[in-house]
Amino acid sequence: PPKGKHLFGVVTVGEKGQVVIHAKARKLFGINSGDQLVVLGDEIQGIAMVKSDQFLMFADQIRASMEHPEEK
Repeated sequence: PPKGKHLFGVVTVGEKGQVVIHAKARKLFGINSGDQLVVLGDEIQGIAMVKSDQFLMFADQIRASMEHPEEK
């Protein structure tokens, strides 16, 4: 596969919507028990999951750049 691209396999959605993330994916992305993930969706591209701390850091960077656009 192209560098940085991964296929971790197939997961089954449980009755309550749960999915189990493959162990290799959890290790690669530093996802541990108790971590929170933000679930994003695009009706054309699909679903993505991002660790909430990374998502909030990105959101803070966007907010800061909008408050101080001259600092680009």
